[in-house]
Formats: sequence, C-alpha cells, structure tokens
Amino acid sequence: MEKYVLSVLVENHAGVLSRVSGLFSRRGYNIDSLTVCETSNPGQSRMTIVVNGDAYILEQIEKQLSKLVEVISIKKCEKSSTTQREMALIKVKAVGEQRSIIIGTCDIFRAHIIDVGTDSVIVEATGSEEKIESLIRLLEPYGILEYVKTGLTAMDRGATVM
Repeated sequence: MEKYVLSVLVENHAGVLSRVSGLFSRRGYNIDSLTVCETSNPGQSRMTIVVNGDAYILEQIEKQLSKLVEVISIKKCEKSSTTQREMALIKVKAVGEQRSIIIGTCDIFRAHIIDVGTDSVIVEATGSEEKIESLIRLLEPYGILEYVKTGLTAMDRGATVM
C-alpha cells in the first residue's frame, strides 16, 4: 500500500465536502487525512486528501471524483514537485527542570511554545509528517497529555497554478 496525496479544487458551497467524503465511504476507501480551505477565489475550495492504496485504487478514486459536478480539477501531489506540511499542537507535562529540556527540544525542531501553564506547555510544530512524528516521540518521555494534528496540506513548487 502506498500513500497518495490528492489536491482537489472544488466549488465552494454547502454539501460538497459531504458528497466527496460520501464517495469514499460508499466505495470502502478510507481517508487518512483531509484538509479543506477556501482559496483566494471565494467560489472555490481546495481539498487535500491523503489515502492509502495501490495504483488501481487511486485511479478509481480519481475517476469517481471527476464525475462529481462540483469538482473542478484533481491533481496527484508528487513529493518531488510539491511542498507538503502538517501542523500539530502538543500539550506536554512540563514541571521543574523538564521545562527547559522541552524548550530546548522544541528549539531544535523550530517548534514554538504557544501556551504556558503551571504544569504544562502547548507546543506548535509545523513540518513534514516525519518531523512531527519525531518531535512527538522525543516529547513522549515527559508526558504528552494530548495532541492534535491538522493533516497534510500540499502545494506545487514553482510558478504553476492548479
């Protein structure tokens, strides 16, 4: 199974997200990650959809998506030609001397402490999925209280526009 990232430009109106996600569930395909945001054109939204499967599954997903009237374009995002990032908020137990170690670890990953409590900190990290997972693994010994990730988002490099 391979991970595929699709950038799907859609019309921005009620029900489109439901139709796209319903298409996946009706065919038994799982969405690993889904991010959606309005584009610079308020009439359009961009969906970044991450799925696992083989080439046949990807082809079927693309064919089914292209049948939806609201779908304007579909692009498979290759790692070599796109910038792909994820954002995470990680709440870590931080008491005593642990706090300075956690801050030092965050500095190495260019992560930011965005909230400080008496016994915890919230870290904001942006980067590749691998970078986020590495930071989480290094913070685990201090006690991760909870974390949330945005899911992958991607954009073509260079001056091309989808």
